[in-house]
Parts: sequence; C-alpha cells; structure tokens
Amino acid sequence: MAVMLPGFRVLTFLFVVSVFANSSVGADGMQYPLGSVRNDAGELFIVDLKMHGVWKATDGKLSAYFEGSPKFRTPLNAARCIAFDKDGNVLAGDTSTREVYRFKEAGKPEPLTGAGPITDDDGKVTGFKPGIGMPMAIAVAKDGTIYIADLELHRIFKVPHEGRTDGKPEIVAAVEAPRGLAFDPDGNLIVLSTTKDQILKVDSDGKVSVLVPGRPFNFPHNIVITNDGTMFVTDGYGKCVWKIGADLKPVKLFEGGPLSNPVGLSLSGDKLIVTDPRAEGPRVFELDLEGNLTPIELAP
Repeated sequence: MAVMLPGFRVLTFLFVVSVFANSSVGADGMQYPLGSVRNDAGELFIVDLKMHGVWKATDGKLSAYFEGSPKFRTPLNAARCIAFDKDGNVLAGDTSTREVYRFKEAGKPEPLTGAGPITDDDGKVTGFKPGIGMPMAIAVAKDGTIYIADLELHRIFKVPHEGRTDGKPEIVAAVEAPRGLAFDPDGNLIVLSTTKDQILKVDSDGKVSVLVPGRPFNFPHNIVITNDGTMFVTDGYGKCVWKIGADLKPVKLFEGGPLSNPVGLSLSGDKLIVTDPRAEGPRVFELDLEGNLTPIELAP
C-alpha cells in the first residue's frame, strides 16, 4: 500500500537538505532533536534526526539508548517521534524504515507494524513490506492501542499493543497532512494538521470533524492535552507554544527566544517538555502551564 503525491519525492529531498543545512550541535550535545519524553523516574528519552537513534538522559547525563546507523533504510536512521506505551516502554517512529519500534530494553528495537525493508541473503534492500509511510506522531489509548499519524499516506493508523507482523495496520481515518496526535479526556483522538483546518477530532467510529477551524498556527508540529481538556501546540514558524482552553481560542503560552523552531511536545506531570532542533543553546526545555520556560541541562 503506497500513496505518492505529485512532487512528493522532490519535496522530501528538499526538506532533508534544508534540515541538514541548518544543523549544528547544541549546548547539550544534541544535533537535531525532534521529540522527547520523560518517565516517572525523571529519565529523558530523545529522538534526534541527525544523530540517528534514541538518546537517554539520566541525572542530566546523555547516553545512547539506541545508536542507529547513518545508512538510509536502517532502523531509526530518521527517528522523528517518540512516546511511551501503556507499560512505560519507549516507542519511536522512523521514516527511514517506515516503522514504529518498541524498546523493552536499551539497544533492542522491536518493529510494531510489520512494515519495513525486505532484504536478500546479502542484506541488500530489495523492497518494502506494506505498512505505513512516514510516522510523525504516536498516541497511546488507555487500552494500550497505538495510534500513528502518517504524513506520507495521509492516514491515521492503529496497531494493537502487542503489535503486528503482517504489515497491515488498521486505518482509523483519512486526514490530510497529520502531524500531531493526542487523546482528549473523553477518549476522542485529536489530530493536528497543516491544512485549512488545523485541529480535528476523530471519534470512536472514525468520523472526522473540525474542532478548531481555520489556520491559527503558522506551522504546527505537535499537540498534547491535559486531563482537563486543555490543549497545547508547538508552532515552529511562530517560535511559540500555544494554549487552547475550553473556549477553543488559541492564545500564546510562550513566544520567542530561546525558542527558534519548537517541534517536539510531550507532557511530564504538570509540565510540558518542548524540543527545539534549532535553538542556539540547550535544545530541550521544560515549560510550566503558566508559561515559564526552563532549559533542561544535559551533559554530552
């Protein structure tokens, strides 16, 4: 199963060139981090597109959790999103192998959708198993079902907690340009998009409706939702984080430096973890719900 829009390969190539042309090493040793999550023990897990893999910070000390290869079509060569499953295991989405991986322990990624490369006896990639395209966001339902926003195929997929091996994840809904996923308190799946209506709702029957109409954000990347239903959105071009309350009217929670291109967003208790691949200093931040931003100091 594959969907290819006209000019998609050219746009993808230009995007990759743009990413690496603007890459540098941050004060925390990260090169192009796109997402980070923190567990109850205070350990931080980060996906970095240019460092090819998943990184872990314990007490501020950064180490490789899974160090991928710079070779394209190898696991986590292009890791773009990260989350925890219902058991607290790390999930990481990779656009290089078109797969989402689970880590039950460091260094051992387990594919979850059954997608990925087909290789011959010499290890040469000869094709891809059917499955997903470009995983850009992951959300986990209360029952453990894993939902994936696919930017290439313009679909929301789901796989059971235990994963699949047949390369046939279930399509939940068709949504143009999905970039972020989160569940609201009622169990509805909320999708962040870059199309004419940027926040959509998918109900349990897969029906898609507009939640926040129009284009209030410049270039939205990720969304999280607190237990009271408040939504937060990272806006790369806007250099800000938005807050959307019960009135569904977006207001800026934080804007400007040191944020340069905020992309990743996750919840850690009552704090937001913001990841910015182009920040001049540290590239991972803690943002409280009152709008106070604090860099997370990491030692390479």
